[in-house]
Amino acid sequence: MNRTWVAAVLTVGAVAALGYVHPFGNPRVEPPKGLGTLLHGANMPADAKAVLVTKCADCHSSETRWPVYARVAPGSWLIERDIVEARKKMDLSRWEEMPAEKQEVLTAKIIQEAKSGDMPPLQYLALHWGAKLSKADVQTLSMLGKTAGESEATLAGAGNAVRGKAAFEKRCGGCHAMETNAGREGPKLAGVFGRKAGSVPGFTYSTGLKNLGLTWTDATLERWLSDPDMVVKDNNMSFSVPKAEERLDLIAFLKQQQRVD
Repeated sequence: MNRTWVAAVLTVGAVAALGYVHPFGNPRVEPPKGLGTLLHGANMPADAKAVLVTKCADCHSSETRWPVYARVAPGSWLIERDIVEARKKMDLSRWEEMPAEKQEVLTAKIIQEAKSGDMPPLQYLALHWGAKLSKADVQTLSMLGKTAGESEATLAGAGNAVRGKAAFEKRCGGCHAMETNAGREGPKLAGVFGRKAGSVPGFTYSTGLKNLGLTWTDATLERWLSDPDMVVKDNNMSFSVPKAEERLDLIAFLKQQQRVD
């Protein structure tokens, strides 16, 4: 019996000691400053900040709330690995330090992943079911990047087609080409302005978009680029362009692209 107790004590001690080993990096080094310090100076709606702090801060900031089981190896190693990787992709503790362009890219990524249901990941939800994003949370995050008072209508003034071309190559070129559907997730976009939605021959559209009966104009492209789900729920485009000026520039560029049959 004594030997059994000694073995048990040694095992518990070894497990506890291994919890202080960090094979994937130590995300506990940076001391927390408090959840109230996150996104304090970020240019985003207050309700969106609240969702990000409440639902995302555990993995995507230095304000991780460490439960007791997070010290027990080898499970602690997997938890730390996930947090280290999550902070590399987006660290809310350093949001204000990021260049504006990186903030815009991450904003679009947040919206995309919230709508697709990819975040929070399943391994986190298994232990923290309350972190699941509600429909209201997704709708709130969908408004990220919109400036105060911005409506669905285009802002005053015309977009810049030169900037729009650069924005297209950066934001849209991975899924769309101008003259071909081949090998692309989205339809070709030459001649899209003035075209009926869901009408490119040879491309398979979602039923909702194909039956929408909508024509692509300044106003409809603005709404679509801002939030496709607000135009039609049944669509296959999970990407949006949160910044209004960039939407205007993209539309100006697309208006110049004529169809070549």
